[in-house]
Amino acid sequence: MHIQENISLKPFNTFGIDVRADHFVSVNSVEELKSVLSLQNYTNKLILGGGSNMLLTKDVNALVIHVNLKGIEVFNENEHEVYVKANAGENWHEFVLWCINNNYGGVENLSLIPGNVGTAPIQNIGAYGVELKDVFHSCEAITVENSSIVNFTNDDCNFGYRNSIFKQQAKGKYIITSVTFKLRKTNHQLNINYGTIASQLKAMQIGSPTIQDISKAVIAIRESKLPNPKEIGNSGSFFKNPVISKTAFNKLLANFEDIPSYPVSDTEVKIPAGWLIEKAGFKGKRFGDFGVHKNQALVLVNYGNAKGEDILKLSKLIQNTVNRLFNINIEAEVNII
Repeated sequence: MHIQENISLKPFNTFGIDVRADHFVSVNSVEELKSVLSLQNYTNKLILGGGSNMLLTKDVNALVIHVNLKGIEVFNENEHEVYVKANAGENWHEFVLWCINNNYGGVENLSLIPGNVGTAPIQNIGAYGVELKDVFHSCEAITVENSSIVNFTNDDCNFGYRNSIFKQQAKGKYIITSVTFKLRKTNHQLNINYGTIASQLKAMQIGSPTIQDISKAVIAIRESKLPNPKEIGNSGSFFKNPVISKTAFNKLLANFEDIPSYPVSDTEVKIPAGWLIEKAGFKGKRFGDFGVHKNQALVLVNYGNAKGEDILKLSKLIQNTVNRLFNINIEAEVNII
C-alpha cells in the first residue's frame, strides 16, 4: 500500500476527465482499507470504485481511496439456488459473465453495465426490466467513522429506482466491501419483454433462449446504442427516466401523440428521458470536444479533452430545455464531484 501524490484520475473515471488528486492510494484488502481510514493526517477522503457513475469537475483536494478488493466465491447453495459473494473491486460485467458461465441466472439482463460490484447497490443499477435489488441478498460495508463492519440486508438498503440508503441517509457513512447475490441454478426466470430483447433474440434466430442468449442479446443492443468508454469517454446513462402522474402524461399526449411511457403504478408512469432529450433537439449534438451521443440521447460524451465543467453545463442546458418544453424535471443519475 503506497500513497501517491498529484495523480491524474483520468484512468480511473470512464468519462476520461483529466483532473488531479492531491493524494491517491489503491487498497487491495479490507485490512488495508481500515488502515487508510484510520489515517488522521488526511482530512478529506474520497472513495473511488470503478469510476463509472461520476463526473469530475475539478481537481480533488483529498486522499482518493481506490477500492480494489478482488475475489468471487460461492457462499452457499442448494439444488435450485446459489449465494455468490463478490468483492467490491470486481468489474461488474466480468462478474455477470462469471455467473452466466456457471449457469447462475438472474443478472443476465444487467450485462455490460459499466462499473464495479461495490458501487452497484448504491445506484441500484438496472436495465431491461431487472434491477440489482431483484438478485441482491446482502452486502458487507465498513463504517467510515470507526472501521466497524456492518451487514445490510435487502430490506435494510431501501432500494428504489436508481436509489438506495447509500445515496440517502447513509451517504458517505459506509464503504461497501462485498456483495452477496441470490441467483438461480435451475428454472431460470427469463425476462425478455422489456425494450428490444425479444426482437433481438428473433434477429439472432433464437426461439427458446437461455440466460447466455439473453446476455448476448443485451450486449448486442447496448453495443449498438452506447459508446465504449475506452473509445469515447462517457458514464452511460447520464439522466434518470422521470416518473410523472398519469394526469400530467395525458396532458402531454395532447401535444405529443408519440410520447412513450411505462406504467409504474395506478397513478404514475415512467417517461424515457432519452426520448425527451431527443425531442428537445440534443441527440447527436456536438460542442467541440463534448456533446450528446448520436445513437443514445441519454449519454453525454467526452470526445477527447473535454472538461468536467463543460459537460456539467451541457447537462444543465438539457435539463432546462426539457423542463421548458415538457414541464418535466429530469435528474442526473451520475454523481457530480
